[in-house]
Amino acid sequence: MGAYEFVALDKSGKESKGLIEGDTPKHVRQLLRERNMYPVQVTEVAQREAKRQTTFSLRRGLSPAELALITRQMASLSQSGLPLEEVLLAVSQQNDQPRAKSILLGVRSKVMEGHTLADGLADFPQAFPELYRATVAAGEQSGHLDVVLERLADYTEARQELRQRITNAMIYPAALIVMAIGIISFMLATVVPRIVSVFENTSAELPGLTRGLIATSEFLRGNWLWVIIATAAAIWGLWWIFQKEGPRRRYHQFLLHAPIAGRLTQGINTARFTRTFSILAGSGVPVLEAMKISSEVIENLPMREAVNEATLRVREGAGISRSLAASKLFPPMMIHLISSGEAGGRLEEMLARSAAGQEREVDGLIAALLGILQPLLIVAMGAIVMVIVLAILLPIFEINNLIR
Repeated sequence: MGAYEFVALDKSGKESKGLIEGDTPKHVRQLLRERNMYPVQVTEVAQREAKRQTTFSLRRGLSPAELALITRQMASLSQSGLPLEEVLLAVSQQNDQPRAKSILLGVRSKVMEGHTLADGLADFPQAFPELYRATVAAGEQSGHLDVVLERLADYTEARQELRQRITNAMIYPAALIVMAIGIISFMLATVVPRIVSVFENTSAELPGLTRGLIATSEFLRGNWLWVIIATAAAIWGLWWIFQKEGPRRRYHQFLLHAPIAGRLTQGINTARFTRTFSILAGSGVPVLEAMKISSEVIENLPMREAVNEATLRVREGAGISRSLAASKLFPPMMIHLISSGEAGGRLEEMLARSAAGQEREVDGLIAALLGILQPLLIVAMGAIVMVIVLAILLPIFEINNLIR
């Protein structure tokens, strides 16, 4: 039995959409006719999701918040002793998002056919990343799926909370930048020309600051469309360049050696790697596979390649800490904690401790940077406004000379 999305017409000709479970598309159409509905389109959920992965879509999978909520609900229901198919049905019924509901019913139909939960999740790779699927597979193999789901729920919620804190912290600076650009553009386009036009007919030479302001205002008024197009083209050009591996690697290498950005880049990627590695190792995933999957959450290319090289050394018999230390791209504290975990048989605990330490450091660094950024933006905005005001006032101070 599978999950199908349908479009059908009722007796009055009104179109309705929804989800229904059935054995085949023909069976689903029969079920719809029994409900006095004329089926227009019937599509299997898994087939539609596979098509979405090969076509352009603004949203291919579940959002981090949806994934965290679904995982927590599955963990809670699994611990209550409900069968897996009932857990998936209950979570799908609880979810208000049609996309998430259809994905969950698609996973449930796979489970009801006799497949494992990991196999069902594998049909929706854009919704459930490899880390998620590998952890669930390890939980099913060990017979502790409820415990593994609880770990995954904690992990997804922690990542969502970190992402939410960063987003909330950036709202004020982003709003301030947009307001500053809007106000300054408005002044240059409308206010400044009306004021300085009074002095343009004078025979005396205007101050350099005023002439510069007039030239800037005239340029923006005459070429504002080209300025927008050029800005959009520059942004697209940078995006296109950084899609190529070579420029992106050089940029990531530069970030690692930048004074402040280096610490932030290293801290964020180290925290992601160690937290993911801890979850996988604690769920029973083999170390080599856990390192390979954990490297995928690292966005910085040199650090990701360093983990892949370390994986090869571990496969040859080297220790994890010594293999990671060879690249000199990871914090010494992380290396020491992993070494201690290897020696004492507490690798999962030491990885989690390293991740917690890196996350605290990153939170503190981001808070400090935002604390500095906000007053700097205010000062910069005030400086630009002051330059505009001075450019207007200087001719007024010299109005007697200008009249002569």
